[in-house]
Amino acid sequence: PSLYYIKSAKEVIIGNNVTKIGERAFSDYTNLTDITIPTNVTEIDEYAFSGCTGLTSIIIPDSVTKIGGSIFAGCTGLTSVTIPDSITEISSRTFSSCTGLTNITIPNSVTKIDEKAFIGCVGLTSIIISDSVTKIGSRAFSGCTGLTKLDISACKNLTKIGEQAFYGCKNLEDD
Repeated sequence: PSLYYIKSAKEVIIGNNVTKIGERAFSDYTNLTDITIPTNVTEIDEYAFSGCTGLTSIIIPDSVTKIGGSIFAGCTGLTSVTIPDSITEISSRTFSSCTGLTNITIPNSVTKIDEKAFIGCVGLTSIIISDSVTKIGSRAFSGCTGLTKLDISACKNLTKIGEQAFYGCKNLEDD
């Protein structure tokens, strides 16, 4: 079948023998609402699910140790993401423009949140950042205009907050 019909798929079932989801594998599958990532997958490359506007939730299995940049960029319907303890870095633009995300918990395994990781997530109101994070990249949460509460006081290992990391987060409380 032509690529048009494949990209119109609502559900994708990935076989258990797959260990890596390549770059742009499901990029712009706008009708995709359901995908299960098998527990044999260890790596998800850049832009793998970018532009999947119909995707509302995703569970990244514990087997995944590396996620590339922009994997969920522009997934405007995404409201729920489970990031496993096997992930050590939230790559650049991983969740950029995921306007449907309202809260996110960064697991204890993550030490670095790269630049622009959550840029433009206007629906994000709450972020829980674990004390294992040592670096928050420039513009990591820039444009998260819905953000009302951020407490990084428990982040005793945090040594760097990049330029404009929270630029445009005008609703942050002053505690």
